[in-house]
Amino acid sequence: MNVVDDLKGKIIVSSQAMPDEPLYKEECMLAMMASAVNGGAGALRVAGARDVRNAKQFGIPVIGLTKPDGLPENWREIVYITPGLKEVNALIEAGADIIAFDGTSREHDNCTLEQIIETIHKSGKVAMADISTLEEGIHCANLGADIISTTLAGYTLESGEPTEGPDYWLLEKLVQDTDKPVILEGRIWEPKEVKKAFELGAHCVVIGSAITRPQLITRRFLEGAK
Repeated sequence: MNVVDDLKGKIIVSSQAMPDEPLYKEECMLAMMASAVNGGAGALRVAGARDVRNAKQFGIPVIGLTKPDGLPENWREIVYITPGLKEVNALIEAGADIIAFDGTSREHDNCTLEQIIETIHKSGKVAMADISTLEEGIHCANLGADIISTTLAGYTLESGEPTEGPDYWLLEKLVQDTDKPVILEGRIWEPKEVKKAFELGAHCVVIGSAITRPQLITRRFLEGAK
């Protein structure tokens, strides 16, 4: 069974923290990954070569990406998830099974989406396109991306403001209009949302903040109590 088939029906846990956050420390990130794996995570989605290398020890698929140390104010306008070939090659060298990259129509770092996908495939890795609109998803599927993910829906100028919860419309349309496995990612907080995603045809589901971002979980409870 290949790595894409192995993800079917699984929950992927995004274990990430920014450098200015307490959990970014290497030992903290390792503990977070271990906890997610102990809870049954089918794969880990991690940022940076350090965390990719550490995630490999758990024996489950590792999705690698890169992000800047801090997001600029215009983050909705720019490519910041694995923006170029330098970052792609660093993740390949670190051992990521799947390389996640910005699959939007925006300008990348001195390369094209075709070149990113080609580089990933030449290394024998799986190309996962993080997109924000249906058109972007179809385009990446046509270019040969192996997986399409709704990661950036609601987080780009092109996709508008985020929906209240997961973008089920985008998920359903991608399932209907492409022949690629589709991942639902973004604003998933409840188990019932995961169940609905699978009912709509999601290949697998990525959960991040609801599991691995204590500051956001805390803030959500505080705001809900007002």
